Amino acid sequence: MPDPSEGEQQASVAPPGAGPAEAVAGGGGVAPPAVAPAPLDADDTRGAHLGRLLRSPVTLSLGAALVIACFVGGALAVGALLGLGAAAVGALLVFLIAYVIASNAAKEDFFSHYASARGLNRTGGRMTLPPTTPLLRKGDRRYAEQVMNGTLPGGSPGAIGLYTYEIETTDSEGDDDTDYYRYTVVLHDLPGVAAKVSDVYCQRREGFRFMDSAEDAFRRMQRLELESAALDKRYEIFYGAGDDTVWMKRLFSPSFIVWLTERTPEDFAFEFSAGSLCVNVKGHYDSAAELDRLCSAAGEVAKRLVGEAAE
Repeated sequence: MPDPSEGEQQASVAPPGAGPAEAVAGGGGVAPPAVAPAPLDADDTRGAHLGRLLRSPVTLSLGAALVIACFVGGALAVGALLGLGAAAVGALLVFLIAYVIASNAAKEDFFSHYASARGLNRTGGRMTLPPTTPLLRKGDRRYAEQVMNGTLPGGSPGAIGLYTYEIETTDSEGDDDTDYYRYTVVLHDLPGVAAKVSDVYCQRREGFRFMDSAEDAFRRMQRLELESAALDKRYEIFYGAGDDTVWMKRLFSPSFIVWLTERTPEDFAFEFSAGSLCVNVKGHYDSAAELDRLCSAAGEVAKRLVGEAAE
C-alpha cells in the first residue's frame, strides 16, 4: 500500500475547537486574512467609514461636548424642552458632518480602486480639460474631477473624467446664482480622422422637430438628414459646412444607427472636432458598470470614425 506521504500531499485538519484562522493547509501555514471586496460604486464603503467615524473617541468626545453645550444653552435661554431640541439638533449636526466625510472617503476608495484595477493614471483633484469641442467650451467656469487616462475599458487609449461647467446668473433683484451642469466625458485623440471630416456633432435632441429649419438658419453647421425615425427622435446630427455629405452618410451606416439608438447609455452623445472626440452623458457616473459601459461605447465611436476615415 503506498505511503500517503508520497505522491499527492494531504491537507492537514485543524484541531478540535480551532477557529478558521487556525486552520492550516498543506504545509501548515496560517490562512491569510480575508480581503475586502472591491468597491463597485462610490457608496460601497461609506457605511464602513461612517461606523468607524461615529465610534471614534474624537467624534464621541467632540459630539458629546456639542450636544451638552446645545442642551445647556437652550435650557438656560428658554427651558429644558428647548434644551432637548437643541441637543437633538447638535447630535444631527455631528451625524451629518460624519456622513459627508464618510461619503468623500468612499468616493476616494472607489475611484482609486477603479483606476488601479484597470491600469489607469488618475488625477483626483480638479483640473481643466482642453477646450476642443463645444461642450468643453461651455459655461463661465469649467473643470474636471477624477480624470483617469490610459487604455480604457474597450481597448482604446483615452481619458475619462467627471466634467462640470458653471453658468453665473443674476435675478431681477440683483442676487447672483450659479447653475451647475454635470457630465461624464470620455476623450480620444483621433488626428487621422481630421483629414476626412472637420466636425461631427451627434447631440441629444432638444426642442421640437418642426423647429429644425428655423434653428438651422442660424447655424454654421450642416444638419444630416437620415431615414431613421428612431435616430431622429433621440439625436440631432451636424457636420462642418465644408465636409462631405456622402462621407457622413457612410459614417452613419444602418448598423451604426441601430447601435446608437439601441445599445448606448441613456443621454449618450458625442462631438468630434479637429481630431478630438468627446463622448459624453449627463450626470457624474459613480459605478464601475456605468464607467465601463461608457468607455466601451466611446471606444466603438472612435473605432467607427477611424475605420471610415481609412476607407
